[in-house]
Amino acid sequence: MKVEIWSDVVCPFCYIGKRRFEECLRQFGHPEAVEVTWRSFQLTPDFQPVPGQNIHDSLAAKKGVSPAEGRRMNDHMAGIAREVGLAYDFEHAVPANTFLAHQLVHLGAHHGRQDATKERLMAAYYTQGRDLNDVETLVQLGTEVGLDATEIRQALAAGTYAEAVRYDEYQAQQIGVQGVPFFVFEDKYAVSGAQPAELFAEVLGKVWDEAQAAKPQLVAVAGQIDGPACGPDGCD
Repeated sequence: MKVEIWSDVVCPFCYIGKRRFEECLRQFGHPEAVEVTWRSFQLTPDFQPVPGQNIHDSLAAKKGVSPAEGRRMNDHMAGIAREVGLAYDFEHAVPANTFLAHQLVHLGAHHGRQDATKERLMAAYYTQGRDLNDVETLVQLGTEVGLDATEIRQALAAGTYAEAVRYDEYQAQQIGVQGVPFFVFEDKYAVSGAQPAELFAEVLGKVWDEAQAAKPQLVAVAGQIDGPACGPDGCD
């Protein structure tokens, strides 16, 4: 079963949604049958980091609220994250434009390390205060999940996966994605937001049941199949 997930590396609900979906997969009876593909989505593609600006002030400026309200919103989000075992550290988070980070995720996918790359970037941003604007930081994070440092530098410098990122975003526009995370199951069912694991499980179960019902059934009818007779010692 194919599951495509549009998300941003610096989207707080996206990391929470990732954890909830992972919990769903642990409970699902056929996790090996689920193929997850991460799709790029930038919440603020034209974002330009302001040197020295913390995440509270950055959020306040984006939302048009006071810095105090920005901090309150982040504190509330940190509380939701704790419910799924994530320790968001907004005091050290560095506001970032994620275009390069998304390219790194595509490079990870090229080497079969997409989920590991996505996870490492999210953890680095939300729990470790790493600067995702910095190429050398991205190089280090990529090598930690098994990617080659030289290839990372070359791919980011050349924009090797820039078009792949833009195409993901174009696809999001075509299917009407308004916010992330956005989950699409088998090109048929969509779930928007960091929904409870139970809802993801319900959708996965429905998709699985439909897939099994659509499989052709082999029915053997006595006397209607011509060919050699087979027994315990082989076929005549």
